Amino acid sequence: MDFNFIPLAFGQLLEPQTIGYALAALGLTVHFGFTGLLNFGQAGFMAVGGYFFAITTVKFGWPLWAALLACIVGAVIFALILGIPTLRLRADYLSIVTIAAAEIIRYTVKTPDISPLTGGSDGINGSSDGFYALDPLPDISYGFGVLRYTNDGLWIRIVGWLVVILAALLVRQLMRSPWGRIVKGIREDEDAVRSLGKNVTWYKMQSLILGGIMGAIATVIVIIPTSLQPDNYGTQTTFFLYTIILLGGATTVLGPIVGSIIFWVVLQLTDGILTLLVTNHLLPITSIQQGPIRFILVGIALMLLVIFRPQGIFGNKREAHFSA
Repeated sequence: MDFNFIPLAFGQLLEPQTIGYALAALGLTVHFGFTGLLNFGQAGFMAVGGYFFAITTVKFGWPLWAALLACIVGAVIFALILGIPTLRLRADYLSIVTIAAAEIIRYTVKTPDISPLTGGSDGINGSSDGFYALDPLPDISYGFGVLRYTNDGLWIRIVGWLVVILAALLVRQLMRSPWGRIVKGIREDEDAVRSLGKNVTWYKMQSLILGGIMGAIATVIVIIPTSLQPDNYGTQTTFFLYTIILLGGATTVLGPIVGSIIFWVVLQLTDGILTLLVTNHLLPITSIQQGPIRFILVGIALMLLVIFRPQGIFGNKREAHFSA
């Protein structure tokens, strides 16, 4: 039997997808875990950031720093468009508006009329040249066995984890500051915060912008070694992110990072085990059925976690009570 899937599964720790989802989940934690915004449109922020970066890089030939700035500006604009009419709504209405906005973005970029700019359903390739041009690593192979990377592959992993660490330190310091205490107060009782003379809507907007920028930059990390595909930013992406923050702890800084690692390692490990059982005729299912079954197994594991440890791995049960 071939057990190569085991090191490949634990190799998810270094994958850009894991890194990107950790950063996007950290942004969603700022929205949901710390501020109490029930945002189901984080995939929309990721799509907007990715398209602003890819279009300016590939279509307009902008340098890396300018494309990253465009990515951030795109996230801020989307947050303002989304937040101005919605942040006064109750949580359930906010969730409906945000999930609809994310789907509007996804279907808009697939529209044939603007496909010369957005790439339509095929997406955009080739946005990595400016980033890899900064790679200082020698052009040799790194790693061992099945976990072997080129210098460019190692470079994106190093930079990606550095960005996640810096973002985590920023969020940690913000949440320990007066600003963080205010947004946590909004999460618990926004009427009480408003009675103290604080502009609750403005603080919510700041939180929405901060978390949205993290989601936008996360997409850049994900698409540099691959490509930008619109269907990767559907509702399932936001649900993956909520799974990750509930797994690690929705009211912690470390939780989304560890949650992303566990989520993708377990998903890859489950897929490898199912493949091994199916190819050796030990499980009476087809390879087509294998994909949905691994998500069912991960979903069952999440249900058990929510039942027996609703605050997540690193969360505080007292702080997690507000989301029950």
